[in-house]
Amino acid sequence: MIQIKDTIVSLDLIEEFFCCDIDACHGDCCVEGDAGAPLSEKELETIKHILPQVKDFLSPAGLNVINEEGPAYLDPDGDLVTALIDGAACAFTGFGPDGRCYCALEKACEAGCSDFRKPASCALYPVRIKKYPSFTAVNLHKWKICKPAFALGRKLNLRAYQFLQGPLTDFFGKEWYDELCLTADEYLKAKEAGMLP
Repeated sequence: MIQIKDTIVSLDLIEEFFCCDIDACHGDCCVEGDAGAPLSEKELETIKHILPQVKDFLSPAGLNVINEEGPAYLDPDGDLVTALIDGAACAFTGFGPDGRCYCALEKACEAGCSDFRKPASCALYPVRIKKYPSFTAVNLHKWKICKPAFALGRKLNLRAYQFLQGPLTDFFGKEWYDELCLTADEYLKAKEAGMLP
């Protein structure tokens, strides 16, 4: 672990290679899992506000779930997450003719219908953020469906923190990300020189 300001960052974020390979996974992270995408209260309020602009981009099943149950719920851990279709796909997930998943929120944003692209937890994935009273943990989630992404990242020599430059900068700020890059560079050089285990 390394400390960047008031965050504790897993070394996996620096050591692991990662680059989403949508051609291989088809966006299965939007479908598989036991809960929806984590949301903040502010994000939920934003989603509720823009729902009229997003409805045309939702699947019939997603629209039905949101109309009946709302756009989010509390999971067993008490965390706020997006609603699910039949306990699987996120209610905001649609499917293109090629079988790939797409996000209705992102589609609406790209069409100029809203300024909200997607929840931070989705933009940051495979990073997971957990806030504690005295610090924020920044961890890399390793999931079998992302195996092609780890392989593609290695092929492209692209580290996870590099792949996530935009989302990490948006979430933590440029100063935080610049410090992460500097720390990562020093850590990797020291490791390559055999100065670290």
